[in-house]
Amino acid sequence: MKLSRIILLLIITISFSISTLAAQISEAKKDIIIKKSDVLIKKYLDLDIFSGVVLIADEGKPFYEKAFGFANREKNIPNTINTKFDIGSMNKTFTKVVIYQLVDEGKLKFDDKLGKYLDGFPQEAVENITIDQLLHHRSGYGDYHTPDFFDLPKSEKSISRLVEKIKMLPLLFSPGTDQQYSNSGFILLGAIIEKVTGKTYHENVRDRIVDPLQLTETYLENKDQVPDRAIGYFKDAKGEIQDNEGFLELPNPDGGFQSTASDILKFYQEYFYGNKFISAEAKKSIDEFNYYEQIKTTPGAIPQAGGFEGANTVIYEILRDKISIIVFANMDEPVAEQLGLGILNIIRDKEPESPTLPAIQNVYKALNENGVQYVNDNFNELTINFHPTDPKDIILNQVGYTFLFDNQVDKAIAAFQLNVELFPNIANCYDSLGEALLAEGDKEGALKNYKIALELNPDLPSAQEAIKKLTTK
Repeated sequence: MKLSRIILLLIITISFSISTLAAQISEAKKDIIIKKSDVLIKKYLDLDIFSGVVLIADEGKPFYEKAFGFANREKNIPNTINTKFDIGSMNKTFTKVVIYQLVDEGKLKFDDKLGKYLDGFPQEAVENITIDQLLHHRSGYGDYHTPDFFDLPKSEKSISRLVEKIKMLPLLFSPGTDQQYSNSGFILLGAIIEKVTGKTYHENVRDRIVDPLQLTETYLENKDQVPDRAIGYFKDAKGEIQDNEGFLELPNPDGGFQSTASDILKFYQEYFYGNKFISAEAKKSIDEFNYYEQIKTTPGAIPQAGGFEGANTVIYEILRDKISIIVFANMDEPVAEQLGLGILNIIRDKEPESPTLPAIQNVYKALNENGVQYVNDNFNELTINFHPTDPKDIILNQVGYTFLFDNQVDKAIAAFQLNVELFPNIANCYDSLGEALLAEGDKEGALKNYKIALELNPDLPSAQEAIKKLTTK
């Protein structure tokens, strides 16, 4: 399962060229943006791939704010501009603010080592991982979401319990030598915040950010008790819709707060332009804000996003012109990011791309109707609507399992076989093909593919277990 993410300061300098905007937008320009945005959003609604809220603001003042679709499909409760959405990895910006404040207060330093605050980690982590590396996904830790994570009781998902899980994870690379998106890193930052302040992470966010900014529609805990909360929805390969209530997690430093688009606008206005959170002097020593100062001379847009199954949120902020585009969706990613990008193109007098069905649905439909060769020949076109940070071998893997669970073993094998051809260096592709071949009764073919999977990833437990069963007499 994908968990919340933020687009790592990949500045959508999309692009630094072509922009006629400067200062405030004229009323005539706003009318054009409103009309074209309505047309674009209708295309998403017609495909039933968007439900949520869209907000466009000029210097912090919304001139477009509309809600679409349903917060609860079963009860026919519509989304409104006051509906609360899971903001996913936008939480990470809240976590960064608290860290920046603690540095400004002299309670932390960016080059402080992990071992100064947290015990029980391997020596390499203790001596080398810094606060700065945790902030910038360069610590070596990846994700703590193991396959069994979502079956764990909530008591095992608190910050303290997650820290214990992370202690057992291997470093994916030596700290500071590479970069990989890391939910684990932000859990550790939350634990450090608690250690330094003697207060819970959530108390820190409330006292330092939510209350001072009067974010009255932002909820930090107890998702199931949030009023007017949007239930998230996602579609499987066959296009059948499911809710994501089984994925509800405890809001933590890496993701999961509930909020409205208007509250998030207020938060990011302060984050990008104000000095209430972090003093102007302190910002001068923070690389992120120094970079923003450079971006302010260009038409580049800063993206911050979050998402997981059935939830996707994004803000695109054009710093030079103080224009904000916020899209909250209670449907599967990357719909909010793509719709927001389309609106960004409208603002820049460019033609937005028309939406397409999500990649997994597209490929499932194409394989069913046109066959494997067609999917092979048109794979890139069929998979345009897929999150750019997710590995594309996921697509045919999910399609294959959809066929397998429906007892269409031949089609499952065809999907997995094509996946192996397209992604020959991915162990899981062979592992899945082995499972389908075993279901067909081809033990020899299954064993061959499980062995290849294990060669590519010697620690793959499913392949280890399958080989043991197939070779034990």
